[in-house]
Amino acid sequence: MTTKRQIKLATYLIGSGMHVASWRHPKAKPNASIDPSAYIEYAQIAEKGKFDIVFIADSLAVNKESHPQILNRFDPVVIITAMAAATKQIGIAGTSSTTYNEPYILARQFSSVDHVSGGRAGWNMVTTADATGETALNFNLEKHWEHDQRYERAEEFIDVVKGLWDSWEDDAFLYDKITGQFFDPEKMHELHYQGRYFSVKGPLNIARSKQGQPVIIQAGSSEPGQRLAARTAEVVFAHRDDIEEAKRFYKELKSRLPEYGRSEDELLILHGISPIVGETEEIAIEKYHELQKGIDPYEALKFVSGYMGNVDFSNYSLTTPAKKVEFPPVNSIQSQFFEMKKIINEENLTVGELYTRFFGAAKKDGFIGTPEQVADEMEKWFTERAADGFMIQFPLLPYDLEDFVNLVVPILQDRGLYRFEYEGDTLRENLGLKIPQNRFTLKN
Repeated sequence: MTTKRQIKLATYLIGSGMHVASWRHPKAKPNASIDPSAYIEYAQIAEKGKFDIVFIADSLAVNKESHPQILNRFDPVVIITAMAAATKQIGIAGTSSTTYNEPYILARQFSSVDHVSGGRAGWNMVTTADATGETALNFNLEKHWEHDQRYERAEEFIDVVKGLWDSWEDDAFLYDKITGQFFDPEKMHELHYQGRYFSVKGPLNIARSKQGQPVIIQAGSSEPGQRLAARTAEVVFAHRDDIEEAKRFYKELKSRLPEYGRSEDELLILHGISPIVGETEEIAIEKYHELQKGIDPYEALKFVSGYMGNVDFSNYSLTTPAKKVEFPPVNSIQSQFFEMKKIINEENLTVGELYTRFFGAAKKDGFIGTPEQVADEMEKWFTERAADGFMIQFPLLPYDLEDFVNLVVPILQDRGLYRFEYEGDTLRENLGLKIPQNRFTLKN
């Protein structure tokens, strides 16, 4: 008996919202990025809407040329732990870097959150995109690692982490008060990993969780990023400019899975959208324009610069054709950089049009409108296999999230595209992912 495919939903939480000027909105809480109660409220609203995941991104340096709300924000592991304690079934996921971390510490942190949450944790694995190179200077390095070298390290890093998560068999801890046997030493395993970048003995000093291991999330779309995702990721966040590009990416990434002995249903692709919903299309568009009023054009361009090689847009007028801008070599998110360059050349955008085109709510897709219009667009992307679901970056929090939960979710449910209740208590159960078998029991 087959289960009908259903939309999966995650939401990207950042302060008062993803829109670069959200903090200036009359209804916004400007310091929401360091307010635990705000994040707890967002998580509870998303859980009411039966979302699969609430997600926290991260940065490890102050980049004044980026979204203002990343200048002042929590460590993701800390805030997802707080959200876990305030929710019951929704998955909680955070970003942590393979470039500026050690596998043992990260494995222990996320395994701890997985236990605290009852098996609802996810790790968004990044190699750290840093156009300015500032992060390296905070970690005793002179410069940011090169793109391909970061991915070489990441390949080893995830193997170490996943190996450490298998240190204990599921029934290793006996807690036998009569015999005095706390654990079965035959069911404890040392990793003894030796590679180019890491030498790790193990075992990890924490047992496997209710869901076995935290869910592995990634967003890399470059060639090394896709190889890593096809081998190890269970959820991938994607951002493509239109549905046809998204369908091509979806097909290409899924086609890589058999090479690693994996089936298509072992990896979910969630497409990034920024919906704004109104009772009428006119109301939704007015909400969008109200956000746009808060934009300082050059401040918004600072956000773009982080994806375009950290170019200084202040040297150009807003009417300058963007194809005339001199873009330095990029050592951050390469796939997004090249896609943006392609669009700039094809559409003859001006410098002043860049933020709205690439990062404004809904970009040029159909996610601003009535609940029915937004649901229609989501259904189209889902049924045409452009995505398995969506990573929703709400422009203004909590208001756009509340509107989506109250107005769009019921439509998706009535159409049979989305759950009425959670399938289980763990993130893996709700995503339809299997519990990974312990590698050491496989060898027995």
